[in-house]
Formats: sequence, structure tokens, C-alpha cells
Amino acid sequence: MVLIPFKIGQPKKQIVPKTVERDFEREYGKLQQLEEQTKRLQKDMKKSTDADLAMSKSAVKISLDLLSNPLCEQDQDFLNMVTALDTAMKRMDAFNQEKVNQIQKTVIEPLKKFGSVFPSLNMAVKRREQALQDYRRLQAKVEKYEEKEKTGPVLAKLHQAREELRPVRDDFEAKNKQLLDEMPRFYGSRLDYFQPSFESLIRAQVVYYSEMHKIFGDLTQQLDQPGHSDEQRERENEAKLSELRALSIVADD
Repeated sequence: MVLIPFKIGQPKKQIVPKTVERDFEREYGKLQQLEEQTKRLQKDMKKSTDADLAMSKSAVKISLDLLSNPLCEQDQDFLNMVTALDTAMKRMDAFNQEKVNQIQKTVIEPLKKFGSVFPSLNMAVKRREQALQDYRRLQAKVEKYEEKEKTGPVLAKLHQAREELRPVRDDFEAKNKQLLDEMPRFYGSRLDYFQPSFESLIRAQVVYYSEMHKIFGDLTQQLDQPGHSDEQRERENEAKLSELRALSIVADD
């Protein structure tokens, strides 16, 4: 919490008990931390969904680039393989878009709305601090006249100072009580507020990756060559690469 520097005219009397001030600072500190965490989470969720979309869009772009490769015109097997890949990438992109839309609606937007409450809360705290400064200033004024010799003019000024103090004190105490009552309630409400959002996030991820398992399972069945292991494919690729390196046009000088 931002503390207002000490000013001349502070009262000698402790107008706010230290325990009350500690309680206030503790509760407000928890809400300041919650505000920062909410902002960070909203930012990270946005970065995550942007990265997800960029990934699936890039995958679709790669499959389209492969379809335009001249090899697809010359080799039917290669065309069939790339066509299967392109279909899978487009299905992945569609499900990814659905997932991102769901997360935007059920997680990012609620985070944004929750975060929009904090400026009003911070303003209420500032009004409480201003009321406290006014209270301290007028309490110091009362104390000043109480310490003077009780002459007629001094008593008149003391009476006037006490009359000025009363509504300011009542205003501060009302603001202070309201914040001390409501800040813990606001902090405690975060669980009920965010739990549906996080449940929706988990469900969206489960649905997406379940669909990805189906999509890539189908793609694997279409692309797998019977009797070819990954090691065999690697050896075949190395053999073909060796043949290419043997060509004079790529030989080292």
C-alpha cells in the first residue's frame, strides 16, 4: 500500500489503532497481489492462445506449400500423403480455433472483467486515505486548542474545531469499516468466481487433445507403410542422401 508521507500537524493521539491499521494493510496487500496475478494470468492466457493459433495456421501453411510442390504432380503416392496431411492440418486448425474461442469466452473475458473491478477498489482506498489525512489534520487542530489556556476565544475555536472534526471522523470510520468488511469478502470470492473458468479451460484442453488423438491416429493409418519401422525409414533416407551427396554438382571442391 502506498503510504502518505508524514506531514506537519499530525495529532499526538493515536486515532487509528495499530491493530486496525495492520489489518487494513494486510487485507489491501492481498488484493494488490491478486490484482497483479490477475493481470499476469490474463496476459499469459492471451499469449498462449495467440501461440496456439499461430502454430495451427503455420501447419496449414506448410501443408499448402507441400501441395504446391512439383512432386505432387509427378508422384501420386506423394500427392496422396500430402493431401492427407493437409486435411489433418485443416481439421486441427478448426478444432484449435474452437478451443481458443472457448478459452477467450470462458477464461480470458472473465479475467478481464474481474480485473476491471480493481480501479474502483483502489479509488475507494485512496478516498479512505484522504479521509484519514483530513481526520488527522482536524484532530491535531483540536489538540492544539485543548493545550492552550482556556480563554473565551480559545474555547470558541475549540468548539468550532470539534464540530468540524465530528463529520470528518464519522466519514473516515464509515469508509474504514466498509473496506475492512468488504475487502476480505472480495478476496474470498475469487474461488467461486474463477473455478468455473478453470474448469472450462480444462474441458477445452481435454476436448482439443482428444480430437488431436483421433486426427493424428487417422493420419498415421493413412501414411504408415506396412513393414517399415522408423529405423528403416531413417536408413533409407540416409542412403538417398548419400546418393545425392555423390553427385558432382554438390561435391566439395
